[in-house]
Amino acid sequence: MTPPVVHSLREQIREHILEGIISGRWQPGERIVERHIAVELEVSQTPVREALRELESLRLIESAPNKGVRVRSLTAADLKESYPVRAGLEQVAAELAAGKLAADTTALEREVAALCEADRAPDGEAQVRHTVAFHREIVLASGNSVLLHTWESLGVEVWTTLSIRWLSPEPRSHAQEHQELVDAFRRRDPAIGELLRTHVLSCAPRL
Repeated sequence: MTPPVVHSLREQIREHILEGIISGRWQPGERIVERHIAVELEVSQTPVREALRELESLRLIESAPNKGVRVRSLTAADLKESYPVRAGLEQVAAELAAGKLAADTTALEREVAALCEADRAPDGEAQVRHTVAFHREIVLASGNSVLLHTWESLGVEVWTTLSIRWLSPEPRSHAQEHQELVDAFRRRDPAIGELLRTHVLSCAPRL
């Protein structure tokens, strides 16, 4: 049984704001008022400010003197920018982790099983969560802390959420795609890095 995912208060607030942006509650150019969110969620303004700062670093919102925080007008091109960078990082991670994951794919198989359930539902939130977890396991297996930190700084979960739920509405078998990667690790495919890079790029929004 998979343990429940526990998020910090800042992460919960970030997800609340992100959901509002995705659903259209806050339109591009519309102001997001820190104090209003704090009152709505019955929290102090400090974690709200932290969540907004994180979303600004990911270029989802923007702030300006005397104008406050506003939702950026995002396009498919904006969402696509991070994918080549992420693809390169994960290619390196796969090559570094190849030996370790060839010997034990348990962590990857766990996420694929969860993706099977999410695909059947279909459950978009679970698809995002387990897709990101699958790729994080590969980066973790690389054993390179600099690589992990850089990968996490890209906001992979946020961009995956937007790509799957906002600009890629067509059904997709996430489990099958990731099972193919597990199989490649198991057979010690020498092209595993390139396979993962191609997979990540294929997930980028279509222009």
